[in-house]
Amino acid sequence: MRITRIQLKNWLNFQKLDTGALGERVFIIGPNAAGKSNLLESLRFLRDVALPAGKKPQGGGLQNAVTTDTRGGLSKLRCLNAKKDTEVRLQIDLTSDDGTKWTYDLGFKGEGQANNRIKLSRERITKNSAVLCDRPDARDKADPEQLTQTRLELTNANAAFRELSHFFSETTYLHLVPQLLKYSSKIGGTVIESDPFGQGFLQRIAATNEKTRKARLNRIQKALDTVVPQFKELDFRQDKVTGLYHLEANFTHWRPTGAWQRENQLSDGTLRLIGLLWSLMEGNSLLLLEEPELSLNEEVVRQLPKVIHRIQTQNKTERQVFITTHSEALLSDSSIPAEEVLRLSATDTGTEIRPLDKQEKIMLKSGLSVAEVMLPSVNPAKANQLSLALSS
Repeated sequence: MRITRIQLKNWLNFQKLDTGALGERVFIIGPNAAGKSNLLESLRFLRDVALPAGKKPQGGGLQNAVTTDTRGGLSKLRCLNAKKDTEVRLQIDLTSDDGTKWTYDLGFKGEGQANNRIKLSRERITKNSAVLCDRPDARDKADPEQLTQTRLELTNANAAFRELSHFFSETTYLHLVPQLLKYSSKIGGTVIESDPFGQGFLQRIAATNEKTRKARLNRIQKALDTVVPQFKELDFRQDKVTGLYHLEANFTHWRPTGAWQRENQLSDGTLRLIGLLWSLMEGNSLLLLEEPELSLNEEVVRQLPKVIHRIQTQNKTERQVFITTHSEALLSDSSIPAEEVLRLSATDTGTEIRPLDKQEKIMLKSGLSVAEVMLPSVNPAKANQLSLALSS
């Protein structure tokens, strides 16, 4: 299954957004604070809504998805420009691998009472134009308390569209922060729910069955051998004393057996590349990647679109990937058409998608890359004055 269109209303930066048609790869560009991460956040939000309560430490479902610590409640989610119409709404069009077309349309508001719970204003699910759910309905009118939950999250009510629920709930997001992985045992404390920054990445690898784990690590080892100097071998071992799992890499050395290093000794770029490649091979669910170019050599970054496409086509079903980026190297790949790029532009009434103008279309037809044509338009207009702004 893949997402073919996203429409948002009053969601964070977006008072109104329509992505239009989406493909297997979606590159999202824009200035800082324009809403690239917030567009990904709409899909992470639906993942949390669809998760049954038992699959999350803090519980799943609509109420927890809105009020989780990282979102901070409805007042933080709702667009600041939403003054008269305060409904937050997300509409997602999808297509299954067999060609079945789905639409999930979710709207919600604050209850407006002392506890100000979240109440559904709309939940509509269609399958090939047949309406499977259209709320509020007669059951909601008889028992308004039901409007605090979506049917998507209720296993006893979503049998007709459980495929949709599974798709959203299996969404993967990883923005691996190497320092959290290197020093996770020293940092201690609570891992952020769903671990988006990779503090528990090693536990994630350990939880994978041995045959699959070895196959993935072998592929990653071959990739590292091409780009990491003196790299020789990758292994994943359990410490017999502590019981903790560790990534270990062997580098060519004057010693006959080489020099083994654990994850806390590896470079940030090596760790991020391992995390990126693992995530790309980790199933067929929707994958959200935030600035995958960080810490990586520019030439490696240039190869990422090809890497993503290669892994996508090798899977039984192509895995859709959403990618936020600022990288000219990444977008210089000639295989990336303008149709795969969403260019965000901040306006006085919220962030919008900026379409290609006539001149830009001509430039792309002449053979220029999307990096050359589209990236300059999202650069800060006064960036060259940054150092001057700091002068006394």
